[in-house]
Amino acid sequence: MGEHAARRCCLGWDFSTQQVKVVAVDAEMNIFYEDSVNFDRDLPEFGTQGGVHVHKDRLTVTSPVLMWVQALDIILEKMKASGFDFSQVLALSGAGQQHGSVYWKAGASLVLRSLSPERPLCQQLQACFTLGDCPVWMDSSTTAQCRQLEAAVGGAQVLSCLTGSRAYERFTGNQIAKIYQQNPEAYFHTERISLVSSFATSLFLGSYSPIDYSDGSGMNLLQIQEKVWSQTCLSACAPHLEEKLGPPVPSCSVVGAISSYYIQRYGFTPGCRVVAFTGDNPASLAGMKLEEGDIAVSLGTSDTLFLWLQEPSPALEGHVFCNPVEPQHYMALLCFKNGSLMREKIRDESASHSWSEFSKALRSTEMGNGGNLGFYFDVMEITPETIGCHRFNAEDHEVPAFPGDVEIRALIEGQFMAKRIHAEGLGYRVMSKTKILATGGASHNADILQVLADVFGAPVYVMDTASSACVGSAYRAFHGLAGGTDVAFSEVVKSAPKPRLAATPTPGASQVYEALLPRYARLEQKILSQTQGPLE
Repeated sequence: MGEHAARRCCLGWDFSTQQVKVVAVDAEMNIFYEDSVNFDRDLPEFGTQGGVHVHKDRLTVTSPVLMWVQALDIILEKMKASGFDFSQVLALSGAGQQHGSVYWKAGASLVLRSLSPERPLCQQLQACFTLGDCPVWMDSSTTAQCRQLEAAVGGAQVLSCLTGSRAYERFTGNQIAKIYQQNPEAYFHTERISLVSSFATSLFLGSYSPIDYSDGSGMNLLQIQEKVWSQTCLSACAPHLEEKLGPPVPSCSVVGAISSYYIQRYGFTPGCRVVAFTGDNPASLAGMKLEEGDIAVSLGTSDTLFLWLQEPSPALEGHVFCNPVEPQHYMALLCFKNGSLMREKIRDESASHSWSEFSKALRSTEMGNGGNLGFYFDVMEITPETIGCHRFNAEDHEVPAFPGDVEIRALIEGQFMAKRIHAEGLGYRVMSKTKILATGGASHNADILQVLADVFGAPVYVMDTASSACVGSAYRAFHGLAGGTDVAFSEVVKSAPKPRLAATPTPGASQVYEALLPRYARLEQKILSQTQGPLE
């Protein structure tokens, strides 16, 4: 029995790009077990780097499907060897890297249904896939298919309103279209196409799992309002696609009981429930316990915004997905390429390589920076699409430079004003109950967080989110078990660890930024109109 004796729990899995990870969370929402298998290190025979193979064209990026299967074998054997008591597992759920797809060969469902507990999964599923190498989210080889899909529906904005995003190379519909066009033989011998999330769910179910609404929103195929496959998009991508995808389901659905394979081989109980797996970003939203009106800001190499939306207005930038914990609501993702590297560059140039000097500059300058506004795009930005640095004084005249401390505040205020403007562009509104959750490197800097609180006019909290997709998956398993759609997710996870308050808005902040935000948005449009290339 060991240390894990008699703790009823749920498991949360994460099939990510570089590893498979699992956590066990008990009924008090404490994590008491975790383990992982790293693909490069623990499965060197597959020859991946960072969990993937980058092909000669530098655009095509795939991962071997059997590597994912074998990683699951290894991690379950490790848990068994450690004395983990599988009979205490009430339910499990998980996350998968978004957009990646798995192609099951005709006849594979029979193999899944009749797995022998005597042998590892990897040995039994070897001949079950029409493609040994699955396209993953890093793949950008489908530009032609993206243009075809947008043309078929009447343009990029129409596609975005329908599916939550314009056509993106990594989105699954465009990947399926490429496979159909370049390898029709493989396509026709495929009886089921899974996302990485629903593929992993299928392994636990011993039968094909449906795709959930939230991860299904990352395909350019699902109508996010009606939660049904778009017939126009399906037929633009490939024939007979709907029967290969199966009907989508709400993310909090219990999709079935665990396969007898796991009962006999590892000692799970027949009552153990499997809750639909979802994408890693939606699962992180659950792990961070975001609620209506909340926003999470991950401040890393790129900065990513997670928004909880009620009424989305999808745009040519960002992504709107169905919400994984509240099926009638939405979430959005916005990525900003110029994140921590830009902050470090300005720190080196204007604060003599010192974060404490950088912080001092933020403290010694006033909110609104005397009307000085800056745009800092060292690498090609995607939100919005432009590159270069621009500085404007209080009269909106472009100037070549700012004094050091003004430069530092212009950078941080500018980065956060841009985030607020683009979030509002997708339908986000700051509410009186809004909480901002900050994670990533810069979330350790109290002065940067103070500017974030001031610009958004909302309190900023911090929490450790190292395994938020995994933990969120365990929370989602408890939510599915409790009744899913009929029960508030926030109620199910109320005893989970709380984030720590790090900054509250300075009095008078809202007046300052309500005046500056429209100016900042107008200047951003001005920069864009000057830098638009011949492509647009």
